[in-house]
Amino acid sequence: MAELFDSYKSHYGEAVEGSIRFSGLSHDFFLVAKADLLRRLVVERKLRQGGSAVRALDVGCGVGSLHPHLDGAFDSLDGCDVSEQSILRAGKDNPGVTYRACTTPSLPYEDGTFDLAFASCVVHHVPPSSWLDFFLEMRRVVRPGGVACIIEHNPYNPLTRLAVFRCPFDHDAVLLNSANAASLFQQAGFTDIRSEHFLLLPSATTFARRVERVFAPLPLGAQYACSAHV
Repeated sequence: MAELFDSYKSHYGEAVEGSIRFSGLSHDFFLVAKADLLRRLVVERKLRQGGSAVRALDVGCGVGSLHPHLDGAFDSLDGCDVSEQSILRAGKDNPGVTYRACTTPSLPYEDGTFDLAFASCVVHHVPPSSWLDFFLEMRRVVRPGGVACIIEHNPYNPLTRLAVFRCPFDHDAVLLNSANAASLFQQAGFTDIRSEHFLLLPSATTFARRVERVFAPLPLGAQYACSAHV
């Protein structure tokens, strides 16, 4: 997998844009929606309770495309990825983020380091036989009372299926639905598991986001987020 994403370090964004061009939406539209969701997660999960600082980890961050949209969301942000070339590019593009290459099955961090660990469209690249280990590693690096979150493609959305089919580095993708994700969180020992679907409407207006929240329990949106407490 590392070699595949190494080869896309210079034109990752272009490859994604090509896979979603039929939608008429830019890659940034999807990135902003994810960033807004993560900002909201910090508030709803009360990670700043008592004014404490929030340290976050992006597991499988790739070239760091999401990170410019997360400016100010956390007090500090780390990112790790199996692709060393992607990490090098991410560091150049986002000097305020701390990056590490992850070349082993274990994340390169001590137990309980982070308040929040998230993985955006990463798990579908992990072999299903290793899914539980992936969730266990996220749990290990999050402090007690902290939160882990995965954002994934909704396999029940036909346009999402088309985008995955068109994406050159998603040919190995094994999509998991929100129920699969919730089950994995439970098996890994997480609590207070919540799921929501989003990216239902091609608009970032406040009204559109409110409508999406109403329909979030239904598997309609292009992606979903599943989060849980340690």
